Amino acid sequence: MGRTVTTALAAAALARGVTSLDRTGRLPWGGERWVRTNHQGESVTLTEGLALAAGTTVPLLVLDPPAALAVAGAAVAGAVDDLAGGASAKGLRGHLAALRQGRVTTGVLKIAVLGATGLVACAWSDRRGAGTRHPHGGTRSTRSTLGPTLTGAALVAGSANLANLFDLRPGRALKVALASGIPALLAGRPAAATVAGAGLAVLPGDLRGVSMLGDTGANPLGAAVGLAAAQSLGPRGRILALTVVAGLVLVSEKVSFSRVIDETPALRALDRWGRRT
Repeated sequence: MGRTVTTALAAAALARGVTSLDRTGRLPWGGERWVRTNHQGESVTLTEGLALAAGTTVPLLVLDPPAALAVAGAAVAGAVDDLAGGASAKGLRGHLAALRQGRVTTGVLKIAVLGATGLVACAWSDRRGAGTRHPHGGTRSTRSTLGPTLTGAALVAGSANLANLFDLRPGRALKVALASGIPALLAGRPAAATVAGAGLAVLPGDLRGVSMLGDTGANPLGAAVGLAAAQSLGPRGRILALTVVAGLVLVSEKVSFSRVIDETPALRALDRWGRRT
């Protein structure tokens, strides 16, 4: 438990450090390129995403390199989409439709990067895991681990995408990620600890509506939770978690999460908790 707390504190310190640099104008990658207009027509900065990405990635370089790979890959892919992406294609369906027309959008590139880094990270994590041997001796065959690894990789990529879909209102994506990461946090997964620390560090600014995650922050946020979950779950648990994540992603193509939340009193209260009124 002590290691988990230390990891969370380190992640929070890093995230707050990046936020402080941005506030004082000393962040090398800050500036107008990260300014966007939110749902209320107000200007907000996406450098919160840089802070979240730094806070989740750096501690994992030492504590959990596979998780660091998944988180860093998601952050880079998200940053490319934030800085170079256009508005011509929206949602998974829109990006796939553009691909069928011969146009490779930044969203398609992001999907490819999330899938590739998620697969490598999950395979690496599974190989490093303690359960690489049969209980009766000998090593597990490639066939016995390939299925769960592929499921875990899809869970990482899907969670990264899902977090981005929730990043539509102040604090929403962070609240969902923090709540979803509690089981893995209690299991002592470093990736979940970094999400808790960095997420809580940037949450106040997000709730005030002065900053937001953007793809740069939402994608690594979801990837970290997804990999932490994969590390904590067995094969059946991974399938169940992936089913839930994939179902929500597909439903989002037809149903507005914001509308469902606003029409459900309990969800509406949780969603608006702490938000500027």
